[in-house]
Amino acid sequence: MPFHYPVRSSVPRAHGPGIAGADLLLADALLRTGEEDRQAFRQVYTLTSSKLFGICLRICGDRQSAEDVLHDVYVLVWKRAGAFDPARGKAITWLATITRNRSIDWHRAKHVRSAGSLELIADAPDLAPDAESCLMEQEGATRLNQCLAALNPTYRDAICTAFFDGMTYAEAAACRGVPLGTMKSRIRRGLSQLRKGLDSVA
Repeated sequence: MPFHYPVRSSVPRAHGPGIAGADLLLADALLRTGEEDRQAFRQVYTLTSSKLFGICLRICGDRQSAEDVLHDVYVLVWKRAGAFDPARGKAITWLATITRNRSIDWHRAKHVRSAGSLELIADAPDLAPDAESCLMEQEGATRLNQCLAALNPTYRDAICTAFFDGMTYAEAAACRGVPLGTMKSRIRRGLSQLRKGLDSVA
């Protein structure tokens, strides 16, 4: 019988945000960045630089300043990636918050605009997907379910518990009655297998 795990909208909000294929890969890359994995950090940059640059440009107002701020953002991401917790929210939201705050700090330091205009541009960035993105996400969810079904059941359970049920690693370990290090290892290995599976069907 095919394995089907609820993705995104199928996951009750009370149990934390659902994470579709692209979100899961970004979260994986960010977690590995927290372990000082430079290849993962490059993957984070590739997946997010366009969106984060848009946030910088919107607040800073000119391309050169936006590029400077974006550089600072990724320096902060490299230093703080270890603090990212997928149980608390999506990776892109965590990154967008850092970008927005760093851009506002730059804006305030430069005193380029009045406080009133700052309030207008400091609204949270619009991360809502458009129709094309929604369609791609549906296709990605199908691929994600297929790849999850092919995983070792232990790894699949660890990923689903931590990412889809919205538990912290410690909570997931306690729930399954295993040491925290064991749970982290299961998640890390499962994500590695899942990443390879998603890459093969992309």
